Amino acid sequence: MEQIRETFEVTVEYDEERLDKFLAVLYPAFSRSFFQKLIKDGCVTVNDVVQSKVSSQVHYMDIVSVSVPEAAETSILPEDIPLEILYEDEDVLIVNKPKGMVVHPCPGHYSGTLVNAVMYHCKDHLSGINGEIRPGIVHRIDMDTTGSLIICKNDRSHRLIAEQIKEHSVNRVYRGIVQGIVKQESGTIGGAIGRHPVQRKKMAIVTQGGKPAITHYRVLERFQNASYMEFRLETGRTHQIRVHMASIGHPLLGDGVYGSLKNPYHLTGQTLHAYSIGFIHPVTGSYMEFTAPLPEYFTDLLHKLTVHFHK
Repeated sequence: MEQIRETFEVTVEYDEERLDKFLAVLYPAFSRSFFQKLIKDGCVTVNDVVQSKVSSQVHYMDIVSVSVPEAAETSILPEDIPLEILYEDEDVLIVNKPKGMVVHPCPGHYSGTLVNAVMYHCKDHLSGINGEIRPGIVHRIDMDTTGSLIICKNDRSHRLIAEQIKEHSVNRVYRGIVQGIVKQESGTIGGAIGRHPVQRKKMAIVTQGGKPAITHYRVLERFQNASYMEFRLETGRTHQIRVHMASIGHPLLGDGVYGSLKNPYHLTGQTLHAYSIGFIHPVTGSYMEFTAPLPEYFTDLLHKLTVHFHK
């Protein structure tokens, strides 16, 4: 595979960071072990000095140079799929993902994905850091979760937004409807999330091997046997809101994985919407925030719950 040489200046927030961790932040598609091998192979320099120790540290204003594999040409085909665009410029694209759409190709879903759609819309203007099947993708939401998602149109934007996501500085607010009456007006759920020890397709709150996860919530409205909620993510783990709400006895309506397959509203998947997303623009440095309107199925369900509650 062709190699591409890139050079970076260490910013103050990475002063005294391990070299392999610093590189893994810049290239989220590659693991720390991948960069440890590159360091051992002499492919990384700091201030023009070849590094060989994986435990080496970088310091503020160091110049780091690394050779990494050039992004492979994608074999995923562009598809003319309509996109609801919330914002677009030369660096980023913010879309409102519909229910039932997979973000990037995976087994069983090699067409009809968000990647297929943005490849058609953006042509050759997508970041390549995350590999050939995930061009432009810097974060994701589940297939049946709707709402706001950032697409990166070049590698510089991808790196800078990935840093914000890693630092938990991206402001992500979700709306959801959960089973039962949540008694507290607001609260915080903690607990590390990792693979379920037995059901490997599920995530769970675990005592070992998980990643720290924090969800802040507040009740927007209560109905007869459901609660309309707002969630603010401090971290962004796989299935985080779904796992955390199920852990306190209030799974999301329609969530057959962490809740009940039985629901009287004929829902397909969890009732969860990525309502708004805020971040520092990678070029202008200005804070930007975008809100994705609630999908029709969600507003229809709120109406039904309201009518039933006030009967």
